[in-house]
Amino acid sequence: MKKIKTITILCFVLIFTQCKDKNIPTDVNFKQEMRTFVQNLSSYAKNIKSDFIVIPQNGEQLATESGEINGSAATTYLNAIDGQGREDLFYGYDNDDKETKQEDISNMKPFLLVEENNNVEVMVTDYCSTHSKMDNSYLQNANLNYISFAASERNLNIIPDYPVEPFNVNVNDILTLTDAKNFLYLINTENYSAKQDFINAIAQTDYDLVLIDLYFNDNDALTKDDITALKTKHNGAKRLLICYMSIGEAEDYRYYWQSDWNKNKPEWLGKENPNWKGNYKVWYWNKDWQNIIYGNDNSYLKKILDAGFDGVYLDIIDAFEYYE
Repeated sequence: MKKIKTITILCFVLIFTQCKDKNIPTDVNFKQEMRTFVQNLSSYAKNIKSDFIVIPQNGEQLATESGEINGSAATTYLNAIDGQGREDLFYGYDNDDKETKQEDISNMKPFLLVEENNNVEVMVTDYCSTHSKMDNSYLQNANLNYISFAASERNLNIIPDYPVEPFNVNVNDILTLTDAKNFLYLINTENYSAKQDFINAIAQTDYDLVLIDLYFNDNDALTKDDITALKTKHNGAKRLLICYMSIGEAEDYRYYWQSDWNKNKPEWLGKENPNWKGNYKVWYWNKDWQNIIYGNDNSYLKKILDAGFDGVYLDIIDAFEYYE
């Protein structure tokens, strides 16, 4: 999620009044509630599978207790996660294939350094399609010891044809997140007519880590056999399979969505995200929403665990910005 950037006070007021939901509690510590949500989710997953990998995307400000660059490390939170995803670090923050402004990079990197210093691996997704920019993205991230993916499409719907081989391609078995030298982010399956075509396309690659959705075309869940087939690189070595899951917004194309919510929304379900059709803001601190995400056999996270994924990639972690 991108921070809302306004030019005038009037513009800010207009956006605020149009986007914010009514009746939002005023006594909520929004950052800490997200930390607690992730911590409890992680504990649940690791109690079932001790080496399960938990990676939040964006919202790196949670790395410090105050959410400020000079704040003390939020060690309980940092101990609960294994990685930190960050979009647009070097390319794409304002526009795809455009360099991120230095001031924005300077706002992100100190938090990522706190995480690296606390044994949290950083994964960067830059959005760029010019080959020289993709090369530069990989090199800049490698210089910081970050693993990265240069996504040529914002919709994350293709396997890039450049570079021909993944950056830092290798024949090593990848057993932990620390082992990974590269990754593929492919959560939109719209370009594949059949699930097997999608599986075959990934199976022909040598990415160390593959980040995909639990579902093919939103409603056809990947099976254990599907996941097993994807856990081997084309060169025969083992790799990690990580599953995407949004916890800061509800999606009306997911199994948990109830048709009557369109007219009779639960208290915790907010407005539709104007940038992503079908995605709705949620009070992520609400227990009813959290029960959908983890903690029981019908929860989203349990389905991911049962499918045999090695970990989960949590999106809309920065939902606290919306409420703050």
